[in-house]
Amino acid sequence: MSSQPLPPPTTYLDYMEEGIARRKAEAEALMAAAEGVLADYPGQTVLWRDLQERGEALRDDLRDIAFDLHDHPEEAFEEFHARQVIVDKLAARGFTAETGVYGVETALEASWTTRGYDATRHPTIAILAEYDALPEIGHACGHNIIAAAGVGAFLTATAVLADAERTAPDGLGFEGRLVLLGTPAEEGHSGKEYMIAGGAFEGIDAAIMIHPFAYDIAEHVWVGRRTMTATFHGVSAHASAQPFMGRNALDAASLAYQGLGVLRQQMPPSDRLHAIVTEGGNRPSVIPDEARMAVYVRSLLPEALVELSTRVNDVMEGAAKMAGVGLELNWDIHPASLPVRNNHVLATRWARTQQLRGRTALPAGILPDTLAASTDFGNVSHIIPGIHPMVKISPENVALHTREFAVYARTEEAVDAAVDSSIGLAQVAVDALADPRLLAAARAEFEATGGVLKVADYLG
Repeated sequence: MSSQPLPPPTTYLDYMEEGIARRKAEAEALMAAAEGVLADYPGQTVLWRDLQERGEALRDDLRDIAFDLHDHPEEAFEEFHARQVIVDKLAARGFTAETGVYGVETALEASWTTRGYDATRHPTIAILAEYDALPEIGHACGHNIIAAAGVGAFLTATAVLADAERTAPDGLGFEGRLVLLGTPAEEGHSGKEYMIAGGAFEGIDAAIMIHPFAYDIAEHVWVGRRTMTATFHGVSAHASAQPFMGRNALDAASLAYQGLGVLRQQMPPSDRLHAIVTEGGNRPSVIPDEARMAVYVRSLLPEALVELSTRVNDVMEGAAKMAGVGLELNWDIHPASLPVRNNHVLATRWARTQQLRGRTALPAGILPDTLAASTDFGNVSHIIPGIHPMVKISPENVALHTREFAVYARTEEAVDAAVDSSIGLAQVAVDALADPRLLAAARAEFEATGGVLKVADYLG
């Protein structure tokens, strides 16, 4: 052990400085390029009008999906009822969904292509639908609304494009493919990373989805997350007669817990550590020979997530040495989640769609970075351009993952949000197919902000 302290990383300071410069440059570039990126393309006005009408016509179907899933909550990888509800809704509109795709049993996929679609030349846009619930508190994260919005967006966009292609003398004037991906097990299991590994996003040019919340936000902060289990192995002994013959595993867990608390003093404000002791002995008179902890590590930046994980390892090892016990660390039993990389070009288009629905989708920076959770969509957003906007269904003081939010996820206000966001997603998806400038600008931004980054690149 060196006598010198570890130098504090400059990652967070660098991030703030780069962010200021980037936002300034982006604002200037957007103003200069507004005519090229944000201008209407031929036929957009008619398509957007038809998308609004079709989306409204699906209101009862979206209510059915949202309420049915809410009434039958299913946890990660157990979403068989939810999957069937979606499959049946798609079948009623003439779509045959494949199930058990990309290595995930409760996943699904449906797709639609224009008549002249060529996978080597034309774009594909994926609309994502989540549908898993939380233990005990059900749809307290509102994934039933995500599912309804995703299905509604797919059905709305495909119906309008199919009608336009059938009736236009010369066809649509563009080619492309729309995909609906049912992505299970977001809560705590990073189901999308399993689907990435299974090839779900190969050939996809952009991915879009929504999430219910207490605000309408075009670009919300989502931090990366890793999980770790620490097992301390000690020596059992009689706590009164021969305590000196024991090595107390619970002592190590206690020291580790306190060490994590001390570590928080030097963490950037957007980083988070949470830990619990899941096992620590059976009787006070017996020195525990085994103790277990579960730890979550979160950070706003992939680099900082690595740095914080290293510090957590140091805390665990130091606690084990102080207590004289062995240590077993297991990171990422389920894949880690990367922070979400919001695509500003697509988010700006999303904000325009919501204006037509009477909503104001807040830009990035309005809510502080510290009001952030994690999602496996972060992993998707680092391999292709993507957006994950938030749609208001509750009062501003109601938090996700609470019983109160679960109540708001089964209201007419939530149905309104599902309809509004399904129309918005459909409009963004159609624009991405119809307007090559939009998708090119989104891709250019994606490359400029780091390009492809996979979990294994940072975390092994």
